[in-house]
Amino acid sequence: MPNNDKQAGPSRMTTPIAPRMMRRSRSLAVDLVDVLSSRIKDGTYALGMRMPTEADIMAAHGVSRTVVREAVSRLQQARLVVTQHGIGSFVSEALPEEQGFRIDPVDVETVVDIVNVLELRVSLETESAGLAAERRNLRQLSEMQSAISEFESCVATGADTLEADFRFHLGIAEATQNPHFFELMRHLGTTVIPRARVNSAQLAKEDKSFYLDRVNREHRVIYDAIDRQDADAARAAMRVHLTNSRERLRRFAAES
Repeated sequence: MPNNDKQAGPSRMTTPIAPRMMRRSRSLAVDLVDVLSSRIKDGTYALGMRMPTEADIMAAHGVSRTVVREAVSRLQQARLVVTQHGIGSFVSEALPEEQGFRIDPVDVETVVDIVNVLELRVSLETESAGLAAERRNLRQLSEMQSAISEFESCVATGADTLEADFRFHLGIAEATQNPHFFELMRHLGTTVIPRARVNSAQLAKEDKSFYLDRVNREHRVIYDAIDRQDADAARAAMRVHLTNSRERLRRFAAES
């Protein structure tokens, strides 16, 4: 039986790549950057390789020259591509290191920013509390209890409660026995605590001491559920604790 397959070329770089349909929800240039950067990172376009010409990219993706130039400019800014005028664009000889997930304090300035972080925390820490209830050990329980006591002392003396608050939540993350929960919370740091950015007591229209006492009472409810290894109650208590803060901030944003 005759073999009708065509012989493969010496390199996959010469194999035509089918055009990709662009999504309309974002700019065409951003979509094109996604396509080209993916091909650079997965080796389809090798290090130092000359990129397809503007005309080739236009034909392959059905976009204008303006879109192609904007996409190439973004790739240059990301240090994925270098352009030699009069010659063409080439994949960088050494790609920049991938930046991991991060939330910089400078990116958490507005009430909307804080609400966004709280939405992340609701998903992350609700499950974290449940796992902590199932897996915690005595040392980790002691650390959580110590954080609650420190919080109470800070309220009584008028000292800052941020570090104690964060210690409590970080202790829960550690008690999951899953290092990824702990590392993500440790990375976020006190940025995750809303009153590090806004006057939460004022937004809640409460006396500061009363507000902080209530926050720590919620901590105690979470702790008690973890202590008795009630995963469902721990998840519910954490969700209430975080959604209370989120809803106060949402109401404030709506009224502003």
